[in-house]
Parts: sequence; structure tokens; C-alpha cells
Amino acid sequence: MTAPSATPVPTGSMNEAGARLVAWYDRHRRALPWRDTSDPYRIWVSEVMLQQTRVETVIPYYHAFLERFPTVHALAAADSDDVLRLWQGLGYYRRARHLHEAAQQLVRQWDGRFPADIRAFRRLPGVGDYTAGAVYSIAFGEPVPAIDGNVARVFARWLGIEEPMDKPAVRKSVEAVIRQWQQAFGPSRVTQAVMELGATVCMPRLWRCDDCPLAAECEARRGQRQGDLPVRRARGARPVMDVLALLVHGGGRVLLVRRPAEGLLADMWQLPAVERPRAESAPSPTDDELLAWGREAFGAWGCDGLRVLGRARHEFTHRVWDVTLLEASQWSPQAVRELERTWVAAAWAAPDEWPRYPLARVYERLLHLWLHPAKSADSQVNRV
Repeated sequence: MTAPSATPVPTGSMNEAGARLVAWYDRHRRALPWRDTSDPYRIWVSEVMLQQTRVETVIPYYHAFLERFPTVHALAAADSDDVLRLWQGLGYYRRARHLHEAAQQLVRQWDGRFPADIRAFRRLPGVGDYTAGAVYSIAFGEPVPAIDGNVARVFARWLGIEEPMDKPAVRKSVEAVIRQWQQAFGPSRVTQAVMELGATVCMPRLWRCDDCPLAAECEARRGQRQGDLPVRRARGARPVMDVLALLVHGGGRVLLVRRPAEGLLADMWQLPAVERPRAESAPSPTDDELLAWGREAFGAWGCDGLRVLGRARHEFTHRVWDVTLLEASQWSPQAVRELERTWVAAAWAAPDEWPRYPLARVYERLLHLWLHPAKSADSQVNRV
């Protein structure tokens, strides 16, 4: 096999390397809950949760989610708020919405069974090539590749690939090796072995080459270029949005509002807020500037006596929120009712009622700041 800008590995050596890889996996694989099953639903849930999320974070969510929704039918019949509440804190909430929608389609079209044709599963909401390959190779033993960041890193270093891994020609070459190994050593075993190697040995900023079963042929190790591979496409800086969150409370209750059903953090609950883009390289606004913006934004709703309670940063994949919490000491009930009508839904909730509402994590932190003012939310970073 020859990948673009890579050193070819002889077929015999490649098969020997695959044999070493699966033997290594059999000896060293971690005991993870989704490895104790061949149920495609449970494997699917794990793969969705593991996207851009650490294993240690996922495990308790995985158990709680499957306890509440043990089957495709149970998930399909669930209320969307229940699904989002169980996902709360895991981040990347679009994954939960797509998982729910896809389960509903599985029930409608295939009575909750996974379609025989992987291409039909691939067309479900939120299912990409990686997820389809992982589920169908692990659960059904189909020889289909599943290339995520861990797998791409392993092959980029092993073969010394000098081009971005998402280039079609590069991907096609890597897929050919994976299929060859799957045919020789079993699809499920190979898929999980390469994932495990990337997650525990061939890691982004740490490479344990002495423990790697592929070290003998590894081009990155030979040239001491582990830190240079894989090659990544240049990506511009993420835009920063300044967000003002408004705390309106009375009688021990706080006004919460619901975001639209489409777009960022769809259907999640939060505090009323406004946002605006920050000019590139511009400094963070001062408290005085934020208060002036708050009086302009929230004054129309009768909110006055504003003060800054704290700040928190919320990092998305393609943007950053710098959120400032403002408390309104004065507000008009009639004017606030107008504020409520500008959102999809609104509710007044006491702290013990907040768990009923799937809150975006940054707003959980800001509400915690209000309840426990001695603990500052400044400099806390949340990634979704």
C-alpha cells in the first residue's frame, strides 16, 4: 500500500504489523462498558458520546443514559427535554438531538432494528462515515473502516503521511489497509484495536513508542517526527462573542428562557441574554462598557440597577462565548412579561427546580455563582 507522501509498507510486513496490533489489543485493552456487548444500540450510544469527549467523562453518562433509555424504542418514545437533561454537562448537545431523531426514524422505518444496508443507517441524522463504520464493524462484523482522530493519527505517524488526513486520496489508502486487516483479523477486533492504540499509546502530545506494536515500521518514530504528524489544515482563530446574561429573580425564583429549536444549543434553557461579535484582536470589554450595553439592551424591559456578578468562558468548536452575568435589582413585572414573549418559552424556577430544565453548562455555572457568591466563576472555561 502506498499513501500519498508516505513510505510504502510491504504486504507481508503489513500483515505482520496487523497481527501484532490485534495481539497487543487482546492483552492490553481497557475494560470499558461498551465492550461487553454486541448490541448495536449500546455501541451506537457509546460512539456518539465519545465524539470529542474523554472516556472518563462518558462512562457515568453512558450508564445513566442506558438505564433511562435501554432500547431504541425507549429513546424514540422519550420527551426531548428528558434526553437533553440526561445529556446535560456532556456538551455538544446536537449529538443528543440527532441521536433522539435517529432513534425515532429507526422505529418508524425499521421497527427499531438497524437496517441491513449500512448506507441506510448512514443517512440518519448525525450519523457520519465514522459512526456508521464503528457500529457496523463492531456490532455486525462488517469490514468497513471507522476513521476518527485517533485512527488518523496512528496511520499518519506509522506511514509518515505528509498530507492532511481528510484528503480523499489519503483516506482511501488508509481505508484499504484497515479493510485488509479486518479481512485477516476480524472487523470488530481491528476497529477497536486501532482506536485503542490511538487513545492510549499513540496520543496527540504523548507517544509511548516503546509500548507500540507498530513501532518497527513507524516512519514518524524513525524520523522523530511524532509531534509533526498528522499534518493539519490551517484553521483561523475562532471568533469571540461577548454575551450578556441577565439575572432576574424574585421570591426565590429565577427567570429562565428556552432557546429556539434550531441552531446553537437548540432547545436548551438559559438566562435571558444578548450577544454581539467582538472585533478581532479587540480586548475584553470593561465592566463599565458591559453595564452601558446592559442598560441599552435590557432597559427596554424595565430592568435597572444592573451590576456585574461574574464572567465565564464557553468554548464551542468554531466560536467562543465570553459570558458576563448581570443582576437586575429593579424590574417591572409587565415589562418582564414582554421579555418572556421574545423567547420560545419562559419559566420561573427555584434552585431545586433547575434540574428539570436542560440548562447549558455555562448558565449552570453562572447560576451557581449567584447562589454561592464567594466562589468566583472568573476564568472558568467550559467546552462544548
